[in-house]
Amino acid sequence: MKRIALVTGASSGIGKETAKLLAQKGFTVYGAARRVEKMTELKDAGVKLLTMDVTDEDSMVKGVNEILRNENRIDILVNNAGYGSFGALEDVPITEAKYQFEVNIFGLARLTQLVLPTMRKQHSGKIINISSIGGKLGEPHGVWYHATKYAVEGLSDSLRMELKQFGINVVIIEPGAIITEWNSIARENLLKVSGNSDYKILANKHANMLEKFDKNGSKPIVVAKTIVKAALAKRPKTRYATGGGAKVILFFRRILSDKMFDTVFLSLMK
Repeated sequence: MKRIALVTGASSGIGKETAKLLAQKGFTVYGAARRVEKMTELKDAGVKLLTMDVTDEDSMVKGVNEILRNENRIDILVNNAGYGSFGALEDVPITEAKYQFEVNIFGLARLTQLVLPTMRKQHSGKIINISSIGGKLGEPHGVWYHATKYAVEGLSDSLRMELKQFGINVVIIEPGAIITEWNSIARENLLKVSGNSDYKILANKHANMLEKFDKNGSKPIVVAKTIVKAALAKRPKTRYATGGGAKVILFFRRILSDKMFDTVFLSLMK
């Protein structure tokens, strides 16, 4: 019996590579995204396409119902859809802050709600939430993005205990610097929002740092392989740090005091 996987944010980057790799490993994969027109490569790889916006209730319900109608089960949910919109807290409109939460946390939570009745009935399943090393540390101008990723970490840790009784695993993936459009979007928004405000000096230094990180980051396939490893594992770890110096950065975050870490991080922007 083929296992059924749903991957959100599958039109590019980590989601795209994950959907392709899961299909290669024998899963029946549904790749969900707003931009289905960008998913021709996935269709050619045998991935079934779903138009889904994780901020739109109807599209999520419709997508899950389509999978259940066709397959009668869901074994893996990869909550990958998300984005980072950077800017100083003082400069970012609250409407934008709320939208980041809608995409990065409430969409993730609602889609999880929709698949859980089926997974509980099966007494099996995996919820794989794509967090970030940004769920364990902060950075200037990333207050709202990091707040959403801290929320993903807390939600996942709590949900893991709730669902253990039903044989459902909850896994957190914590990527480091990855070469995707995420970085360019974050930089562009940072400069647009704070590049000419009172925060402009540090904001421009930060944008330059992000650009350097982007050039030296890991390819999305590195994270995809980690996600598939968790999907295939009988007893997956609760969290996986992967790619882009993730393990090293998290190690230093653990051993340094808050003020020491702040000093080191800010020094990278000189």
